[in-house]
Formats: sequence, structure tokens, C-alpha cells
Amino acid sequence: MKRKNHFRIFSIIVLLTFACFVQISAQENDVFTTYKAMVVDKQTGKPLAFAGVTIEGTNYSTVTNTEGEFVIKIPTETKDATINIQFIGFKSRSISISEFKNDKNRIELEPFAVELPEISVISKDAESLVLSMFEKKGENYPTQEEQLTAFYRETIRKNKTYASLSEAVVDVYKQSYNSYKSDVVKIFKARKKTDYSKVDTLVFKLMGGPFNSLYLDLLKYPEMIFTEKMVDNYDFTFDRSTRIGKRLIYVVDFKQKSHIEDPLYYGKLYIDAKNSALKSAVFKLNLQDKEAAARMFIVKKPFNADAIPLETNYRVDFIEKNNKWYYGYSRIEMALRVKWKKKLFNSTFYSTIEMAVTDRNKADYDKQAVNKEKIRSNIVIADEVSGFADPDFWGEYNVIEPEKPIEAAIRKIQKQLEKK
Repeated sequence: MKRKNHFRIFSIIVLLTFACFVQISAQENDVFTTYKAMVVDKQTGKPLAFAGVTIEGTNYSTVTNTEGEFVIKIPTETKDATINIQFIGFKSRSISISEFKNDKNRIELEPFAVELPEISVISKDAESLVLSMFEKKGENYPTQEEQLTAFYRETIRKNKTYASLSEAVVDVYKQSYNSYKSDVVKIFKARKKTDYSKVDTLVFKLMGGPFNSLYLDLLKYPEMIFTEKMVDNYDFTFDRSTRIGKRLIYVVDFKQKSHIEDPLYYGKLYIDAKNSALKSAVFKLNLQDKEAAARMFIVKKPFNADAIPLETNYRVDFIEKNNKWYYGYSRIEMALRVKWKKKLFNSTFYSTIEMAVTDRNKADYDKQAVNKEKIRSNIVIADEVSGFADPDFWGEYNVIEPEKPIEAAIRKIQKQLEKK
């Protein structure tokens, strides 16, 4: 029996549309201080993307971008804070904010050079370890509702030019991992920048917004990828173990069984050896059958265009605190080629969605009021917000430092608007 629904995050609507332009502006808030740095491999100097960054003793957190850079904003009155940085396969570091300079800060992490122990007796095979991971989710993950603050971003570019940037601070009302209730999301603040002239008349709209990110929480929504027939659909094998800080991490490779025809997923699960908790998952969609894969993403498109997925990348990271693991960050990347009938040239579009939890608290809210303001699971953020409004607000919230190409693209669009 085939699956009723594939993991349909990152749905795309391809439409003909028009857009207006709004100029970007931003300011800092004096009650918060910004700290920036780049995290690199001490041996090679290579930037470490998606390293976890947290403020010790608080719930403030963020993550490095693909250039290894991060920016974190904490209350100015917090003078003795310590920033903790973790990355799988490297020794963790703790740095006092007093050591940070005003300009460039470079943080080097040392890779583990010691030989790692082999798989222990408690993990006789990879499949059993993965099953144990799901069985113990009630022990390892919160069983009480939480109220999260998260920073959300989605970008779209055609070939090398960025055409759209949407950002939002969202309130996430995360349900218990033992509950079948879905998470609830409310937009606190949102802003966007679009220049659809960069994509001619073809516009991508990403449907699902923050829910795309939340559905990557494999422990809360295991059916999105593995379904109830996980063992029938996938092969699980051990890769070489690694570490994060002092914790031993088992690495499990998974891929769809050879007889499965539908496009499924393949990648790695990073599982804590002590308690079988999922630390991270990095995976892709099998694109051998491109037409079948395209049907998983495309909701609507012009009749005279074909959309072919070229690449899909997914990532989710969890944060451990007081022997509990919490959803912390997720990222989705996709490349799609659009072929117009009776046209010589094709276009390639690249889209990225990412969300990072920047603060978390015990649930304390009016459920009736939240339900009135909650967003739909198929929301299109770019349609719900208008421009970079309320610039003073954004200085108060941690953000994922934009990759340099995004910054350059936004500056370029600003210059064009100034000329007009």
C-alpha cells in the first residue's frame, strides 16, 4: 500500500503576478547589545555552518549561517554572560562576552583527534537504535506545552539574483511530544522585501511558512518522513560515531529499500549514545523519479511550463538542556529548474527556509485568544505582510546572520530604488 501523503513541506505555487517595492531600513534598540563572530575549524580555517550558539543560563540561542557567522542580541544589562558554542565532531567552547571585540571576532573549534569507541552492546543494530529513539521520545523530549519565540526566514533567487526575502518573529505554542495535537503558530512581527522584476513574470510563492520548519521535527511529526511503515520502507546502517562536546553520538545512515518505487528520503541521523535522543538529522529527497518528486512540491504552475526539482536538502537540530532535548533549528533548501515550452532558455530557482528558536518558556497563554490569531498551515508569508515595517522592533530579536550574497542583493535593490 502506498503512502497517503509524502513529506510535503516546501510547497510551491508558480504564478503570474505583479509587485510593488518598499525600501528597507533598520535600527538597533539600546536595551540590547549585538555580538557577532565567525566560527571556524581551527585546523583548516573552514567556516562551520549551523553551529549551535547559546547564552549560558538563559534560553537565548541562535545558529551560525552557511558562512560560519552568527549574530546574537542579549539584554545590555547582562554583563557577565557566557556564550557556548557546539558543533558535531568538535570540542565545545565557552567564551565570556567580555572577550568580544566591536568588529570582527573569530572563534576556532578543535576537532576531536581521539579514536572513538565502537558501537556498544546496547545498540545491536542501527534499526533497533532508531526504533528506541522513537520509543523514548516521552522520556527525552518535553511532555508539557511550551511557548517558543522563533526567528523565521525564507529567500528566493533566480539563478544568481535574489528576488525575495521574507522574515518573521513568530510565537510557537509547541504541544507535548506525547500528544497528537499539532503545534500552533502566531506571527508576532513580519516583514518582506521583493523585487519580482528579477524573475520576469514568473514568481515563486512558498506555501506553509513556519510550518515547513516545524514539520522537520521528526520526533513530533515522524509520519512526515518515516510513516508507520518505517522498517518496511528504509534500511538503517551505522556510520562512524562522532562527538559533540563530551557526548558520544551514533551516526545512522538511512535510505529507502531498493524495491520501493515512490520517492523517499536518505541521509543521516545523529543519535545520542546515552539516551537514544535525536541530536540532528540531515537528509535529502530521492530525485531519481523527477516527475514524481515534482508532484510532491508543485501546487500550481502555468500550463506551458515544466518544473523539475534539482536538489532538496533538509536539516533539523535539537538542543539538550537538563537532560531534555528541544527543537532548536531547521533549514530547507531546494533548487528547481523551470522549462518553458517553445522557449530556448531555462531558469533555475533556489529557495531556502530556516527557523531558529531564540527563546523558550513554559506555556502560559490564553488558548482561546491564540486560536483566533493563529496562522494557517498553508500560509504564504509573502502575501501576509507588506514591506519592512516597524524597523525599530527588529533590533530586539536574535536573527540568523544573513549570508553575504543576501546582504549584497538587498543593497543592490536599495540602490535601484533610490535611483527610481
